[in-house]
Amino acid sequence: MWLAAWIAMTVPAPLVFFEGSHRWEEHQNVSTALWWTMGALPVLAAVVAARWTRYTGRRRTCSALLAATVAATLISGVFLGLSVAVYRWVIPLDGAADWWGVLSTGVLLAAGGAAVGHLIGLAGVRPGRPAGRHGYLIGGAVAVLGVLFAQLAVQLGAEGSTSQYDVIGYGGVGPNAGVPGEPGTLRLPAAGRYAILAVGPAPRNPDCRVAGVGLADRSAELVTIPPGDYGSDAASYAWVAWFDVPDSGTYSLTCRSYDEAASYLVGEVPHIKGAVGALIHWPSAAIWLLGAVPGLLIIAARYANRRKLAEPPTGSRRTATGARSR
Repeated sequence: MWLAAWIAMTVPAPLVFFEGSHRWEEHQNVSTALWWTMGALPVLAAVVAARWTRYTGRRRTCSALLAATVAATLISGVFLGLSVAVYRWVIPLDGAADWWGVLSTGVLLAAGGAAVGHLIGLAGVRPGRPAGRHGYLIGGAVAVLGVLFAQLAVQLGAEGSTSQYDVIGYGGVGPNAGVPGEPGTLRLPAAGRYAILAVGPAPRNPDCRVAGVGLADRSAELVTIPPGDYGSDAASYAWVAWFDVPDSGTYSLTCRSYDEAASYLVGEVPHIKGAVGALIHWPSAAIWLLGAVPGLLIIAARYANRRKLAEPPTGSRRTATGARSR
């Protein structure tokens, strides 16, 4: 449960909030995302310390306070390290961050939250634990939400992790990029990989084919989770497909989709930093499974707890066996 809540508050929440509260051409700075992490950290530490105090016995001693604070700070530090790793290597957003400063400040915030949590635990304030099948329902709901938001988080993360990208068109197809109703002509300056960009609201899953110098008619590879928000006020673009060419020269491009007025432009491949640059090419099923992991962990933990509670203590089993033998 804690892992699911932490992931939701520190990864999708800041990305979605920024997307909804800023202009589309603005890029999110890593510091704005880390504020969410730093704000959630003392809350997590307080919850951990309160539970630690309840389960170890409510003792109003300095040693009990120290034990609860250290335990909660260490656990919260692991979660903080997870978030730092995400924004350092998986979704490296724009801007710079003092990572050691983030870690040291986070430890202080966690220690303060843990001290407050210990006092809450001493007071006996505790949320009710879900009983029966409620744990399974919560886990299932978290898994469904994870599946729904996984692709959005990857898409927004890829957009925020894209280095400065200027759209330089080498030709295209459609009324806004070429001659309507005719194959597009591409003049590519070098061998290598090129991106097919959807112009404006064009469908994100076109059937595009490229042919030309030393290249037979070949289908372009779709990007599973197309990052967008490229371009300027004049037009926005989304990276929807890519293809490789063996040499420079003139090529032809055809793209078919359900929108006959759709336009597609060929340009350089956006440079997306971090592991999220690979995640956008993963199969959708793998991304959905990744998003469902926190909910599945809740279900697994609930199942393990129910089995543990259902087993009678060892001493009880021995007593019952002795009574039957007599």
